[in-house]
Amino acid sequence: MRYLLALCLAVLFAAPAVAQPAPRGVWLFDKAPSYPGVTMMQVAADGEAIRGAVTTAWYGPMRMLNPSWRDNVLSFDLRNLNDRDRPTRRWTARFIRSGVVLKGDFWSSHLVQTGRRGTAAQAEARAFRFAPALPALGTVPPDGLAATPPMGWSSWNRFAERIDDRTIRAMADAMVASGLRDAGYRYVNIDDGWQGRRDAKGVLHPNAKFPDMKALADYVHARGLKLGIYSSPGPKTCAGYEGSYGHVRQDAQTFAGWGVDYLKYDLCSGEWFYDDADTVKRTYYEMGAALKATGRPIIYSLCQYGRFDVARWGRSVGGHLWRTTGDITDDYRTMSDIGFVRNPKFPHAGPGGWNDPDMLEIGNGGMSDDEYRTHMTLWAMQAAPLVMGHDLRLTSAGARALLENREVIAIDQDALGQQGRRVSRDGDREVWRKDLAGGAMAVALFNRGDEAAAMTLRPETVGLRRITALRDLWRGQAVALDAAFTVPPHGAVLLRVEAE
Repeated sequence: MRYLLALCLAVLFAAPAVAQPAPRGVWLFDKAPSYPGVTMMQVAADGEAIRGAVTTAWYGPMRMLNPSWRDNVLSFDLRNLNDRDRPTRRWTARFIRSGVVLKGDFWSSHLVQTGRRGTAAQAEARAFRFAPALPALGTVPPDGLAATPPMGWSSWNRFAERIDDRTIRAMADAMVASGLRDAGYRYVNIDDGWQGRRDAKGVLHPNAKFPDMKALADYVHARGLKLGIYSSPGPKTCAGYEGSYGHVRQDAQTFAGWGVDYLKYDLCSGEWFYDDADTVKRTYYEMGAALKATGRPIIYSLCQYGRFDVARWGRSVGGHLWRTTGDITDDYRTMSDIGFVRNPKFPHAGPGGWNDPDMLEIGNGGMSDDEYRTHMTLWAMQAAPLVMGHDLRLTSAGARALLENREVIAIDQDALGQQGRRVSRDGDREVWRKDLAGGAMAVALFNRGDEAAAMTLRPETVGLRRITALRDLWRGQAVALDAAFTVPPHGAVLLRVEAE
């Protein structure tokens, strides 16, 4: 008897464990981090073949790639569009008695969240609602807006999403009191962070920080200024607020009804749904056509970071300006990379449609006065939109001198609308040329080095036979035709040149 018992126990403990099948069903997440906003996980299995998806507020259902099941853990990849070096990220779902623990990396976020088992009815209630199919690509006729690069102010660089009605009114007042409005800056743009929720009819309302958007527009208009606003073709904006996905025409009508004069349309979560040239063009055309249909003149700013050579098609979808680069930051390295390298790669700027290297950082304090002078010179030479990004109430005398220089602004706003180009480079020293209406020329001398540099302007360098007059626009005075300039480190000289 003892022998038989021992034999049975030996067989029992020696037998291999029976592998548990992969779980099937629905798991719900109620307190997941806002990005990417996981709401649900669904898993199905046919034998050893596993299928599944993780549904998020930002990107809808994200299909599991390369799923595998071992030791009560489901491992899988999720597509990640924000990192070219790592186009997928590995996630795990560990199943426990009370539900599931989901872990993974997405962009720069490490997520750990616990979900509970749900029912088919709950899954249906949380199912992502896809927008109707995009319209066929069309052409939005020119409307005569943005004959010169738009000028104004935007909230993002200084305030990010920490913005409200009171601050926007204060910026409008400061733009007038400081003289910036009279220098040409007209748009007061609310960037991300104003959005609230949609009502039962789908109408988007501002959040509590903006109690009456129409009244705010009236306030801005009464000061001789124009109001701008922000949205995204995706479900979420960059800061996680409500986008225009599935409500494009409705939102365009809402913006027009408030009295909005400018829309920045930022790809953000839309990059998941519209990730090739065809769909990106069509989603921006959809909003361009919707704005046109409102009958209100609205500047349309395409913010999709230069994807798919936007300068070649931005105008045709209704755009008046289009971002050519990623976001600027308040440091010389980033600013100079955008201004000297990235934005100049894009052609086709001119009246009605402009290459946009992002907002001005002047006044935010991260660069020296010489570096900010280079910043303003580069933007003016390239006919870039001049959209300030600092707290206008705190504009220093030095920042005001750069931003309000009428002769420099005139180079940016020149009616010919030519985007200036580099014509000479000698080490860290560069010479740029921009033809002006009426036959004059703007010439910029840049020193990208870390030590002061002596520079002179030779007529042949900029394609001239003889210079007849030379004016230093930052100093506001005429200079000798053979003048030698000591250009400070990271500095610039901007000249207006008359010639035969």
